[in-house]
Amino acid sequence: MKIAAAAYPLDYFDDFAAYAAKITSWVAEAAGQGAELLVFPEYGAMELGSLGGRAVAADLEACLHEVARWKPQVDALHCDLAARHGLHILGASGPVFLQDLPRPVNRATFYGPGGILGHQDKQIMTRFERETWFVDPGQGLTLFDTPLGRIGVVICYDSEFPLLARALVEAGAEILLAPSCTDTFRGFTRVRVGAMARALENQCVVVHAPTVGLCDFCPAVDENIGSAAIYGPPDAGFPENGIFAETPLNMPGWAFAEVSRDAIAEVRRNGGVLNHLHWAEQAERVASGLRRA
Repeated sequence: MKIAAAAYPLDYFDDFAAYAAKITSWVAEAAGQGAELLVFPEYGAMELGSLGGRAVAADLEACLHEVARWKPQVDALHCDLAARHGLHILGASGPVFLQDLPRPVNRATFYGPGGILGHQDKQIMTRFERETWFVDPGQGLTLFDTPLGRIGVVICYDSEFPLLARALVEAGAEILLAPSCTDTFRGFTRVRVGAMARALENQCVVVHAPTVGLCDFCPAVDENIGSAAIYGPPDAGFPENGIFAETPLNMPGWAFAEVSRDAIAEVRRNGGVLNHLHWAEQAERVASGLRRA
């Protein structure tokens, strides 16, 4: 299959039609290149805060609510595009307020040609989300069993915690999607290193899609550093450096890569190393005891 990872800039819109035109153009470009799985970034939906005007977009709390209220229209748009082009889309994540809960979760929705497949909420919150924005963690992980393969989602900071990805892989995940939003090169590097490590230890494909560029109307996402990439284990049947494709730093656009589920199965069965198979041996070695020299 062909995968597309977005390095996605945030824009100001005067109306929803302008947002819809942007998303439609991005999806059409990727579909035109033959992509079957498209991945948009974490908090890419925050550009919808502009629909409330600059004062709303500039207010951390008001912007959350403004973005959340457009979720039905965003879902309808993505469902239409997925059906029209016959592909799968992980939409840009954003705040969703759940019934009877005062604080939002950070939710990425997964769309297929037949409609919404489900969603993944971010599990482990950054300091900004915990201490300033008060965005809450979601409950539980989701494995998406699709015609393209079994897919899991580890949103930004989640990709830096190996047990989350491992739970998805042990449930059958072959591909992990890692949408991100980072405001420094250090932050981007942490997610990049985490995503590459998850590809190595699980012998799977990881798709990293970040926000990029400046956003002068929404202080929550005002600076965005990153490059989109598709990673695999640096082993037989995969690129020697583990990188299928990546965009230039901070340059908007798609990273494209052809990925084979058969290659994933083969490297797990007969790779130069067998990290996926040997994972359980860690517990055995730890259980044997720790000695101090």
